Amino acid sequence: MIDDLARFRVPVILFSGGEPLLRPDLPRLIRRAVELGIRTVLSTNGTLITRERASALREMGVSYVGVSLDGIGESNDRMRGVPGAFQMALEGIRNCLAVEQRVGLRFTMTRQNVNQLGIIFDLIDREGIPRACFYHLVYSGRGARMVEQDLSPDERRQALDLIVARTLELHSRGRRAE
Repeated sequence: MIDDLARFRVPVILFSGGEPLLRPDLPRLIRRAVELGIRTVLSTNGTLITRERASALREMGVSYVGVSLDGIGESNDRMRGVPGAFQMALEGIRNCLAVEQRVGLRFTMTRQNVNQLGIIFDLIDREGIPRACFYHLVYSGRGARMVEQDLSPDERRQALDLIVARTLELHSRGRRAE
């Protein structure tokens, strides 16, 4: 399939999940995509990114690692169903930063976590996370069972206003974010 994507001149491939780092053949797939000139990106929960794995991803040519968080601390752990998942994901981000693997935070806004946007920005600032992507809930996969957690238009507007304000604040202090 990766060979076909290259023939179709697909510019980017995103390895996502479930959790793509559980695939034993992921390194082979990444190497093949990179060899064929496809920009390779990974979306992960971050819990399996040791410093060694972060270094290996960089050496394989992964362009970017997006680590999904659903909130801070226990909020993330509860939504992920894994105690300690937040701390492990944060360590995964730190490990990527330590080996200069491009990394960022991914945050899907729901009624359960939108109130944590401010502290997510505090985390981004404190940890020096260079990129953050904020998403609306998509009604597929796990999201299909969470329709009632989607934001109303007013809640969505308030969230976007906060994202813009905090992003401008970071930039005004000279903090360059992507």
